[in-house]
Amino acid sequence: MTVKLDALDRKILAELTQNARVPIAELARKVGLSKTPVALRIKHLEEIGLITGYRAILSPLKLGLTHVTYVEVSMSDTRETALQQFNAAVRAIPEIEECYMIAGGFDYLVKVRSRDMADFRRIMAEKISGLPHISNTSSYVSMEAVVEQTFTLG
Repeated sequence: MTVKLDALDRKILAELTQNARVPIAELARKVGLSKTPVALRIKHLEEIGLITGYRAILSPLKLGLTHVTYVEVSMSDTRETALQQFNAAVRAIPEIEECYMIAGGFDYLVKVRSRDMADFRRIMAEKISGLPHISNTSSYVSMEAVVEQTFTLG
């Protein structure tokens, strides 16, 4: 189900994606409404599931997690039960920042964030290689993040 947004909802969402801690009074001023209609619009956007939550965005660099590797994963079994087992197991590995099922020459693309190459090798050996139903992997080390951001409207 696609949600239809008017210009004011888009403005509210754009402001919230930049700073979800903005006070309602300031947000109302920025979008040209009073506090009550802005608060009601936010509540509605939460109720319909467009706003799914609020969180702190941490700096991986400040945490020493400067090494990014993308791993192509090919599966030995792609029946639904095997995929569900893999999905559940991959969610339990905190170093996996993102994981996507792919239509193409392999089955999953996994983004792994680590401290350095030695840390990545440890994660591969101790965690990723033990995931269920993997037949093989190929790894690609990122040299530089050219665009890396959370999703925003705009």
